[in-house]
Amino acid sequence: MISLNQHPLIQKYIEHNAFGSFIGMSFNITQPSIVEYSMTIRPEHLATPKAAHGGLIAGFLDAVVGVGALSVVCEEGMIVSTVEMKVSYFEPILLDDHVTGISKMLKRGKRILFMEGEIFNQHGILVAKASATLNAYPAQFPA
Repeated sequence: MISLNQHPLIQKYIEHNAFGSFIGMSFNITQPSIVEYSMTIRPEHLATPKAAHGGLIAGFLDAVVGVGALSVVCEEGMIVSTVEMKVSYFEPILLDDHVTGISKMLKRGKRILFMEGEIFNQHGILVAKASATLNAYPAQFPA
């Protein structure tokens, strides 16, 4: 069996994820539903002279829970989309901070996955958290 990181649907996601590439995110799937995403906060990520924009953090968390959910369903030929997501910001994320987002699945139905994502800074401090609902559906790509 191939590593989930090498699964064709995961590779297709990486190939087409221009947003993730643009902001400098990378990930490693450690097991189905558990993904470790990381990025370093750069000047173009800032909303103030020192702190990252909340939309960047929400986008990062969406990727964390999304790839976590994708890693659960990709073996079934399914992909996912976010239905809803709630984000809580606990601490500012600052310029040059290296953050790690970790996903986990809370519950899965036939098509709906309930995911959670947490972001920690380089000091191990929980800085933001998301709970999300994602829909799984068959992957269909143009020929």
